[in-house]
Amino acid sequence: MSPYQLSAYAMALKAVGEIIQDYDSDKLFPAYGFGAKLPPEGRISHQFPLNNNDEDPNCAGIEGVLESYLESLRTVQLYGPTYFAPVINQVARAAAKISDGSQYYVLLIITDGVISDMTQTKEAIVSASSLPMSIIIVGVGPAMFEAMEELDGDDVRVSFRGRYAERDIVQFVPFRDYVDRSGNQVLSMARLAKDVLAEIPEQLLSYMRTRDIQPRPPPTTNPSLTPTPGQPSEA
Repeated sequence: MSPYQLSAYAMALKAVGEIIQDYDSDKLFPAYGFGAKLPPEGRISHQFPLNNNDEDPNCAGIEGVLESYLESLRTVQLYGPTYFAPVINQVARAAAKISDGSQYYVLLIITDGVISDMTQTKEAIVSASSLPMSIIIVGVGPAMFEAMEELDGDDVRVSFRGRYAERDIVQFVPFRDYVDRSGNQVLSMARLAKDVLAEIPEQLLSYMRTRDIQPRPPPTTNPSLTPTPGQPSEA
């Protein structure tokens, strides 16, 4: 954390979040941390709300998520091991309640690449692949990220005990590939957002197509409110 510039974690969150938040109607985002000791008793958690509110983990806008993230960093002690599956399963449970195409979930995971539950995470991804959700993983730091590349599934579809993911729902990118050499944070964030979000439209469409969910018709215009040619319209 620096008082002068955003950390790579905060930049990734801001870059992706500020774009996808415009596709959310209420701008309320549940935000979780994973891999920390929580005060006061030091309980280790792999799925804790950043706003410290178990009843309502929602944050108001991406700025609210950032504020909760920075505040959480001041109060928790980062601690391993690092488990992905609990958070993936948490989002999957919410997505499983929606099957009519009215909602689609995007889970953004920002990580240093260490993962301690690879088998369970693969199982969670395979199960989630039939649900209306996508997972974006942004890798921060100098790690090689082989495990994250494996989860991406672009070359080989993720599988668990012989069962393959129904769809490719994971997109992974290493943040370091997008850092502008001149130190221009805005440019770095724009490049990251472009590539991170590139697969989301097709992932959403693939879910809708396999479920034969059609787009809703556009709202009909009330003829009585439509001026005829030559008539003035009222604002």
